[in-house]
Amino acid sequence: MTLLQEKSIAVRGQGLEKYGSAGLLLSSADRGWSGLHAELRSHSEGVIAWNGTHPDTEICVDVCGNGSIISREGRDAGGRTVAQRGTIWLSPAGSQEGSIDISKPVPGILHIYLPSRHFSPDSLDIDLDESLVPSLRQQDSFEDPLLAEMAYALVSELETQTAGGSLLADTLASSLAARLVQRHLDPLPARRLQCLGQNGLDRGRLWRVLDYIEANPEGDLTIDHLASVACLSRFHFARAFKAAVGRSPHQYVSAKRLEHAKALLARDERSLVDIALALNFSCQANFTRAFAQATGQTPGRYRRTFKST
Repeated sequence: MTLLQEKSIAVRGQGLEKYGSAGLLLSSADRGWSGLHAELRSHSEGVIAWNGTHPDTEICVDVCGNGSIISREGRDAGGRTVAQRGTIWLSPAGSQEGSIDISKPVPGILHIYLPSRHFSPDSLDIDLDESLVPSLRQQDSFEDPLLAEMAYALVSELETQTAGGSLLADTLASSLAARLVQRHLDPLPARRLQCLGQNGLDRGRLWRVLDYIEANPEGDLTIDHLASVACLSRFHFARAFKAAVGRSPHQYVSAKRLEHAKALLARDERSLVDIALALNFSCQANFTRAFAQATGQTPGRYRRTFKST
């Protein structure tokens, strides 16, 4: 599958094909995320029947928890679970699922769809035989606090958009894939995974990336592009950047874009909506919310206060 095809699926929304439009609370379809697609959904009681094949790996995380009994039956796996906050279900790419039976309404499940390209050796930056990727096993239900925290971070971004949201989603896509390979790869193939590149960025790569971010606050600051600037794989870059700077690429870019927003508001006559779109927000309302949370003032008030001084 090409990257263009993956983006087309993400925009359309895999969940719409499987679950329909009912219960869709939030979606990343209009956020410009390229690393993964995410949908926050509520589900009514009853049976969801689906005869398709998962084109991407689907991770479902209960983000509310109300004790509903969820039963899954299908060709690859099946089981019954009392859902709690943090309960996770895994359906690898290529798996088939016959039906899902829900005993009572579930208020919040995050559905994450990971394209297969994230499981390549280059993306994971590990010594992995690509033939092992299909060995990811369908999991009826399990708990993984680290994976659940990643899901909660995506929910938070869906609820309140930030300037670095796309970068956060791209980074978490790689981290989610690495976690699944680490914890849920079928143990039958006797292969040892050797993680590479544990150290932080060297000074030359670090300054090249920092200079690029400084010079392009309105530019392409996706994890893929920043990794290419550093001449590293996306997964190695995200880990190495945090080791060197003390903050994730998402946190660093968000802070730099906030500084740029202040400069634009102080000296520029551009409209608030133009500034919002330039800084990668999907709308002015999300920009206003993020700016106010970070500074205690709305962008409009900040501009008026600055001009009055």
